Amino acid sequence: MTNAPKNSAKIDLQRRRLLGGAVAAVAATEFGLMPTAVAQSRPETQMESLKQINAGLLNVGYAEFGPANGAPVILLHGWPYDIHAFVEVAPLLAAKGYRVIVPHLRGHGTTRFLSDSTVRNGQPAALAQDAIALMDALQIKQALLGGFDWGARTADIVAALWPERVKGLVAVSGYLIGNQAAGKLPLPPEQELQWWYQFYFATPRGAAGYEKYRREFAKLIWKLASPKWAFDDATFNRSAPSFDNPDHVAIVIHNYRWRMGLADGERQYDAIEQKLAAAPVIGVPTITMEGDANGAPHPPPAAYAAKFSGKYQHRLITGGIGHNLPQEAPRDFADAIIDVDRL
Repeated sequence: MTNAPKNSAKIDLQRRRLLGGAVAAVAATEFGLMPTAVAQSRPETQMESLKQINAGLLNVGYAEFGPANGAPVILLHGWPYDIHAFVEVAPLLAAKGYRVIVPHLRGHGTTRFLSDSTVRNGQPAALAQDAIALMDALQIKQALLGGFDWGARTADIVAALWPERVKGLVAVSGYLIGNQAAGKLPLPPEQELQWWYQFYFATPRGAAGYEKYRREFAKLIWKLASPKWAFDDATFNRSAPSFDNPDHVAIVIHNYRWRMGLADGERQYDAIEQKLAAAPVIGVPTITMEGDANGAPHPPPAAYAAKFSGKYQHRLITGGIGHNLPQEAPRDFADAIIDVDRL
C-alpha cells in the first residue's frame, strides 16, 4: 500500500481485559484488532491501542508496554503466530520496569509495506533488517531481544551481525541461523516428514491451498507444534485476524521456497546472507530455551551450544510445553528475559 498511516498513528481498538493480579496497574497496549474471549483460566486487565510507525520498508504495527524510559525489550513472534504469543509475557516485564515492544512481523497483523512495488520477500535477512529498522525508528540504540520460531531466527541474526544493538538474547530452540546451501541438503526421512509443509508450499497447489485455508492451516500447525497445549477457539481466534494481512501468503510462501533454493532473494541482502552462510558465532549474553513437548522441527541443544561464545545458559521447560513457549509458559519466558539482562 502506498498511503501508509503516519508514524505513531494509533488504530482505534476495543479495550479488553486480559490479565490481572500483580500486573493490574500496568499500562499496557492492545494486541488485536477484534474483541475476543480470553484463554481459559486467565485473569484480566485493561489494554490500550496498537501503534504504527514507519520503519524501513514497512509501516509496522506494534504493541508497547511499560514506561517509555524503561530498558527496551523487543519480542519477536514466529509463524503461524502473532503478537498475542507475548500477551502475558509483556505485562510481566512491564511490571518490572521494562519498555516492551512487540511488533507484527512483515506479512502479519497491521504491518504493511510502504510501497506496492516492494518485493514481498520472506528471506531471513530481510526480517532481520526489519528489526534493525524498527529499532532505528523508535530511537532504540540497544535492546534485549527475545523470540521463537521466525522471531528467534531473526533475533539470532541481529545478535550475530549487530551485537552492539543487543544487550541480551533469549532464543527458543537456540541457534536457528541457516542458509540456502544447507536448506538444499537432504535429511533423514523422519526429519523430512516434520517439514511436510515446506514441501507443500513449494508447489502451486500448496500456495493456493494456503491462500484458501490459511486459518485452518495455522490451527493445524498450532496443534502439531504444541501437541499438549489445550488452547481454546477464543485464543486462536484472537490471533487469526493477523493472517488476513494482504501480504501474508506471499511472505510465508517466499520464506519457505527461499530456504530450499526455489526462490531468489534480493541482491540488497546478499552481503548479509554471505555472513550468515558462515554460521557466525553469537557473543552477546544468551539464554536458549526449549519446551519438553515441542512438536515442530528443532535442533537439540548440544548441536548449537558452541555457537554462543558469551555468557550462556540453556533451559528446558517441562510440563508439556510446546513450540509456542512464550504463550504456553509466559512466566518462564519473562524470567529468562530478566535473567539474561543480569548475565
